[in-house]
Amino acid sequence: MTSQSLTFDFAEWPPALTESQLEELTLAATTYALSHGLLYLPPVAPNTNLPPIPTSAIHAPISLVPSPVPRHLFNDAKALQSAYNTLYARVAMDEEFLDKVMGAVEGVGRADDFVGTLWKGWKAVRDEGIAQPLQLGLFRSDYLLHTGEGPGLSLKQVEFNTISSSFGPLSERTAAMHRHLHAFTNYYGASPYFKAKNFPPNNTVAGLAEGLAEAHKAYGISGSQILFVVQPNERNVFDQRWLEYELLERHSIRVVRQTFAELAESAVIDPTTRVLRIVSPSPSARGTSEGIEISTVYFRAGYVPTDLPTPTHYATRIALERSRAIKCPSIPLQLAGGKKVQEVLAKPGVLERFLGSESKDTLEDMRKTWMGMWALDDKDPSSTSSTIAAAADVGITANIVKEPLGTLKARQQHASLVLKPQREGGGNNVYKEDIPAFLDRLPDAEREAWIAMELIVPPEQTGSYLVRAGGGAPPPGESTKSEARVKTEVISELGIFGWALFGDGDINGEKEVGWLVRTKGKESNEGGVAAGFSVLDSVLLVD
Repeated sequence: MTSQSLTFDFAEWPPALTESQLEELTLAATTYALSHGLLYLPPVAPNTNLPPIPTSAIHAPISLVPSPVPRHLFNDAKALQSAYNTLYARVAMDEEFLDKVMGAVEGVGRADDFVGTLWKGWKAVRDEGIAQPLQLGLFRSDYLLHTGEGPGLSLKQVEFNTISSSFGPLSERTAAMHRHLHAFTNYYGASPYFKAKNFPPNNTVAGLAEGLAEAHKAYGISGSQILFVVQPNERNVFDQRWLEYELLERHSIRVVRQTFAELAESAVIDPTTRVLRIVSPSPSARGTSEGIEISTVYFRAGYVPTDLPTPTHYATRIALERSRAIKCPSIPLQLAGGKKVQEVLAKPGVLERFLGSESKDTLEDMRKTWMGMWALDDKDPSSTSSTIAAAADVGITANIVKEPLGTLKARQQHASLVLKPQREGGGNNVYKEDIPAFLDRLPDAEREAWIAMELIVPPEQTGSYLVRAGGGAPPPGESTKSEARVKTEVISELGIFGWALFGDGDINGEKEVGWLVRTKGKESNEGGVAAGFSVLDSVLLVD
C-alpha cells in the first residue's frame, strides 16, 4: 500500500452548478430517495413515542454529489477487509486476551461499568458452559483520507465496528441515487470525473444478508427465524427492513423484531437444550404456542448504556448470550470492538499474535492505516524523563506531572488529538482544545477507559451540497429551513463492510461485502448519521 499522489484537486470539489441545476438535482434526489426507500421515520416531540404503525416518512439526509476517493485507496480499503474480518474474529475467540484488555478484573471493565457488566455476564456464561460456540460478525471498518504523511494521500482507519454496523442498505440506495442523477443529468458536464465507470457498484444488502443467512444455515433447524434486537422508537428502521426483506425474498428466512423490554417478557430459554424461543401471549400465524425458535440474534441495540437502562435489560442481554442461538455479535465480539482493543492491537508484536499466518505485506498494509494511539493510564517508564522535561517546557505544573504518562502526553499534544471512550453511536469523543479541561475533570479511576488518538488530517477545502428533510439536525452554522440544502466544506468517511462466521478456533467463512460514505460539515467533529451529524453519500473514483 502506497500513498496516492495528489493529482486530483480536492479544493476544486464540488464543481460549480447553477441555482436552477441545484434545484433540479435536489428535486430528482429527494423524489428518488422517497421512491426507493432511502428513508427515515420523521422525528417526534421529546418524551413521546413514534406511532405503532407509521403513517409518514422523510428522506434520509443525503449529499447531491458523490465524494471523490482515489481509486487505488478505495481498492486498498476493500482488499484489507478480509484480513480485518479474520483479525477481529480471532480476537473474539481469544478469551485470555479479552480478559486482560477488557475485563472487570484486569482491564477496561474496572473503569467502565457498561463494559464491566457485559464482561461479568460473559464470564458467568463461560463458567456455566457455552451453549453455542459459533459467532457471527457483521463488520464495518471506517477510514478517512489523510494528508499528513508525505506529499500524497493515505488511508487511515478511524475505528472498526463489531456491533450494529449500520447504513449498509441505505448506503446502497444512496450510491444508486447518485448513479441515477448521473444518468438523468450527467451532472450537466460539470466535471470530467462524472463518468459511469467512476461510480462503483455497491451491493451491500445482499452481502450482509448473506452473512446472516450463513449463520442461520449453520444453526440448521428448519422453521427457525432470525431475531432483530432493536431500539424503541427507532427512526432508522428502513435500513433494517431492507435486510429483513432480503432474507425473506432471497433466503426464505423470516425475521422477528423485539426490543429488550419486549424480550424480557417474550424470550424463553429451554433449561436443557438452551434453545431460545420467542413466545407471544397471543400466538399468531407466524408462531405456535411453543413460540418461535431463534437461530440467530442480530443486535441493532445494546451498544450504549442507554439501551440497557435497568438490571432487567442487562439480565435479558446475558440471557440471550446463554442461549443456543448464534449471536451477532456475541459479547466477546462486542468487547473486541472496543477502542482499547484498537489501541492494544497497534502495539509491537500484537498483530502477529492473531495474524501470524498472513503475509508481512498484509500486516504492514494494515499498520499503515493506523494513527498513533496510546492509553491515558499509560505509565511507560521509558519515556518519563523526556516527557517531564517537555512538560516543563510548556509550563505544566509538578502536580500534573504526577499523572500517568499517557495523560500528560495527551495534555501536551491535545491540539492534534481526539480522546475516545469505549462507546459506539457517535457523540462520545473529546477533541483538541476541549481535552485539557476534560482531563482536569476526569477521575483517576476512569482513565483506563479512554485512549488518545492522533487526529487524521483530511484534504482541505473539499465541499459538497448537503440536503436534509424538515426536522433534521444540520451541522453548526447551517440553515434550519424545512428543506435545508447547503454548500459547505466537508469531511467524508469511507466504511467497508464485511462478515465472518467463526467459532472453536476456526473461521467458517468471511467476505468483504460493500461500502458506505458518510459526509459531515467540517465544523462537526462527530460523524454519526443517526446522531444527526452526517449525511449519506457515495464514492466517485478519481485518479
